[in-house]
Amino acid sequence: MIFISNEYQQTIKAVEKAIPAVVAILMFKSPEQVKQKIDKTIFEQLPRDKNGLVRLGSCSGFFVSADGYVLTNRHVVEDEEAFYEVVWKHRHYPCQILARDEMTDLAFLKIDGKDFPYLSLGDSSKLKLGQTVIAIGNALSEFENTVSRGIISGLSRHVQTDLENMNREFSGLIQTDAAINPGNSGGPLINLFGEAIGVNTAVVLGVENIGFTIPINQARVILKDIKQYGKIYHPNLGVRYLLIDNDLQKEHQLPFNYGAFLIYETLPGQKGVLSGGAAEKIGLKEGDIILEIDGKKINKDYNLTDVLKEHQVGEKIKITFWHQGLSAQAGETKQGEIKLE
Repeated sequence: MIFISNEYQQTIKAVEKAIPAVVAILMFKSPEQVKQKIDKTIFEQLPRDKNGLVRLGSCSGFFVSADGYVLTNRHVVEDEEAFYEVVWKHRHYPCQILARDEMTDLAFLKIDGKDFPYLSLGDSSKLKLGQTVIAIGNALSEFENTVSRGIISGLSRHVQTDLENMNREFSGLIQTDAAINPGNSGGPLINLFGEAIGVNTAVVLGVENIGFTIPINQARVILKDIKQYGKIYHPNLGVRYLLIDNDLQKEHQLPFNYGAFLIYETLPGQKGVLSGGAAEKIGLKEGDIILEIDGKKINKDYNLTDVLKEHQVGEKIKITFWHQGLSAQAGETKQGEIKLE
């Protein structure tokens, strides 16, 4: 007689409940968009759809409502020149991208239809260290509905990671040892009740058994905004940045070992200071350092994401920043007021 523990039975039931709601998200581009950027031999081997579009990748997502709302990562659908499809039960659905949120790396898609199976959203604020969790997704973009089991290894983690060839800062993340591989991005992290408690988003490359997940409570707020206002309605400074530590200070010969360093444009369209954003309007430039907001130092314990969570659109904040001159020695510290947009 084989004895199966209660936790294993719960795991199996949770997976059976969740898998029908998990989808694949495919990315396509026209041959003309692709062939100039990659080797000819590789280009000829890439799969095509029935219309001749080139398939460039596959990641994960999941239904959060019966009427076709799909939650995934922003970096999964980041390329605005690409075409995306949602695949569910081997059927391909064209999708509308409702929102891409750079601050949380979340995105919401919508497909036509009804009565889709969907995941209930749990409460990520109640997670405990050591709690059993399950990650579901398309591992390595090849293996559909791959399931891995682990525990909550850490809460409220701050992570700098390289997604889509670009440095990103995330805070408040859930750390887990459940295997999260390329292709799993956008898939759910669930609890033993089959509820989504996170969105799998990043792995630390070269290190085993460390994965990170965006708390589902962040997605809940965004979904409410989309349904109520038709857009994400939280403030945005319009910057991309790296938090300064001793290593970054030394590498760039910066005058401070704290603050948010506004990165230089690394790829076309990926500026450190976004055109027309609140930061640009008060004169912030790439290479500048945001030192304080309302008198509080910006560091790993209090970053710009934490600041924005405390404020609403239309509110004003006081900012202290270092403006880079021709050299670090020629820079100067300035102050200003930003109206959040």
